[in-house]
Amino acid sequence: MGVLELLCKTSSLCVDRPIPGPDCGSFQVNLRRSRITFMPPPASSSSSAVSVTEDSPKEGGGKLTGDSFIRPHLRKLSAYQPILPFEVLSIRLGRKPEEIIKLDANENPYGPPPEVFEALGSLRFPYIYPDPESRRLRAALAKDSGLEADYILAGCGADELIDLIMRCVLEPGDKILDCPPTFTMYEFDAAVNGALVVKVPRTPDFSLDVHRIFEVVEQEKPKCIFLTSPNNPDGSIIDDETLLKILSLPILVVLDEAYIEFAGLKSKMTWVKKHENLIVLRTFSKRAALAGLRIGYGAFPLSIIEYLWRAKQPYNVSVAAEIAACAALENPTYLENVKIALVEERERLFKLLKEVPLLNPYPSYSNFILCEVTAGRDAKRLKEDLVKMGIMIRHYSNKELAGYVRVSVGKPEHTDALMEGLKRLY
Repeated sequence: MGVLELLCKTSSLCVDRPIPGPDCGSFQVNLRRSRITFMPPPASSSSSAVSVTEDSPKEGGGKLTGDSFIRPHLRKLSAYQPILPFEVLSIRLGRKPEEIIKLDANENPYGPPPEVFEALGSLRFPYIYPDPESRRLRAALAKDSGLEADYILAGCGADELIDLIMRCVLEPGDKILDCPPTFTMYEFDAAVNGALVVKVPRTPDFSLDVHRIFEVVEQEKPKCIFLTSPNNPDGSIIDDETLLKILSLPILVVLDEAYIEFAGLKSKMTWVKKHENLIVLRTFSKRAALAGLRIGYGAFPLSIIEYLWRAKQPYNVSVAAEIAACAALENPTYLENVKIALVEERERLFKLLKEVPLLNPYPSYSNFILCEVTAGRDAKRLKEDLVKMGIMIRHYSNKELAGYVRVSVGKPEHTDALMEGLKRLY
């Protein structure tokens, strides 16, 4: 009879009565003090107790160190390199935040609708945990997207959902297919989750190499592919025909639509109802200018979303983030006007960048423009020279983009300041 069974069936056990354990000692029970104590067998016992040895935490022995507890593959992981915030930039550059032209992180310079500030100012219950199902937000998103709330899951930014998908789908050693240059969070999260990354580089014009994708899926058997449309960092889009071809493969397709509003295209969120291998990710960071509150969402087939609900952190979307997102959706006119303003400024910026002798800009469907740095100029040095003027643009350290910079679309006055800075350099 087991210990718990004995306790349930006996109400008058003597104090400190020993109960034999499974060949390796006994349990000492004191019901009056609600105490159960395990007593190991004597040293001379012939029972087959489990042998415990103290393995050396490091090869060759030595003192126990904290990093010995870390999973081996994470000890080799390089940290993700995020964009620096205004506060840090202000200190490093010796400039006031309002004096910095920040065109390096694809943020929306117009800020959220006024309803967001009103909603946050009237926040009543910050001391109460948020709704773990984000019901109010999902209902608002259902109205906004035309997709039922049952298919929608909210997260602490789309970044959290990328990691959640990988944790639910990938076993250590599984493969994902990545198409660089693209959003580097996919490769980073794969490394964190112990997955392998198989790369199919994009063509010189940054379009997908669909033929090669088919070959790699057949040869390497990756479990999922991450695609961004418009793609970050070049702003190219994936047409419906190409997407349907990839969806015909035996692979989970995660389509990141963080910048879809700027492309003038309709989201593929509703496609998850007819494609069991499609996930579509969205964010409030770009469209609604809520990057600092970390709020994103995704559309999932019902056969997949069930398991993400089980695995996600219960309070992953804060009260403030949900309230702000709902408030932003209450003013679609503001969101549309800001989108129009950014698209118009993108076209103006593109024309001006084409006139710069040392830059070759690529057409973009997003709120940023990728530029090849030409005329023998160094891309990293170009970025550093602009930083000295308080102008921030993005340069990449990876091999594919070492000779490129990316410029976010700002307000007209931001474009003017950038062009003035560039003129001083050529």
